[in-house]
Amino acid sequence: MDFAVETLLFLFFAATVAGFMDTLAGGGGLITIPALVVSGVPPLAALGTNKLQSSFGSGTSSFLLFKRKKIHWQELRPMMVAAFVGSVAGTIIVQFIDAKVLGFMIPLVLIIIAAYFITAPYLQLESTEPRMSNNVYQKTVLPVIGIYDGMFGPGTGSFLAVAGVSLRGLELIKATAIAKPLNFATNIASLIVFIFAGQIMWLAGFAMIVGQMLGAWMGSHYLFKVNPKVLRILIVTICLIMLGQYWYKQIAV
Repeated sequence: MDFAVETLLFLFFAATVAGFMDTLAGGGGLITIPALVVSGVPPLAALGTNKLQSSFGSGTSSFLLFKRKKIHWQELRPMMVAAFVGSVAGTIIVQFIDAKVLGFMIPLVLIIIAAYFITAPYLQLESTEPRMSNNVYQKTVLPVIGIYDGMFGPGTGSFLAVAGVSLRGLELIKATAIAKPLNFATNIASLIVFIFAGQIMWLAGFAMIVGQMLGAWMGSHYLFKVNPKVLRILIVTICLIMLGQYWYKQIAV
């Protein structure tokens, strides 16, 4: 698929905004996937290309956390494997969904995730007693979240953090830190499958990677200076506008 310069600039800008907002409030996938779909990228390729740029972001965050010893490889390795396996399964499943059905499912899932994203309460910072053993958590919750990420993706980091707090009793900061390498595991697993399936738009993906890097850098300079609730509303608004444009095009055709 050939991309006009204007389209690449649009995807670069969308990824920049997503990277900026994702750094501050999460939910960047609610911008990048609709941007790809609106740009005319087929649904399956939109998911695959999004994995390319999101893998780069989650991988960078994970590397820095490991380097700074905020998280530890030995502790997280089995959890990453569980999330990885689930994501592989989810990505394989989505390859067999009809393109027309997927074209309907993606916007529907994005609207559901957008509704969750805007209404989800902020979690408490304090740790509590675990409601689920680590063994059960690894064998059930992580693979299920991995399957979701392999099939769709947006909101996975938030789901992992919420699960860590509500089910494992972790404090929010630690749960958020652990969510980064787990999300990288699901992203890279899905990306590998999409690459073998030939569902990556490389030029668009690289343009978005640059945008993500710039947006994340900008976001890091505004950390704690912007109200996350306002950003959540803005993210959902942008998502819904682009989905509305997508459906308008579908009806017009």
